[in-house]
Amino acid sequence: MPTYEYACDACDHRFELFQSITADPIKQCPQCGKRKVRRLIGAGAAIVFKGSGFYKTDYRSDSYKKAAEAEKKSTASATSSTKESKTSGDKPTAAC
Repeated sequence: MPTYEYACDACDHRFELFQSITADPIKQCPQCGKRKVRRLIGAGAAIVFKGSGFYKTDYRSDSYKKAAEAEKKSTASATSSTKESKTSGDKPTAAC
């Protein structure tokens, strides 16, 4: 549920109210009692980081890093051996 900011045009009282999105805006000022309250347009919600730390979930685990490194090495060695066999000078013989 959002927090809305209100201002009273009669007494210049500014306050915030935590209410449902579907709730109607209030009309009566809690300080002076006059029906001159208007809802202000706010800047919106800020980023809120909750929990034990956002960095712990954003980075990969050590086991993932090790597996990725091993896969990278095996891929590199497979492509280098393929290049060596193509450049070794072996030419296919034409069948007669």
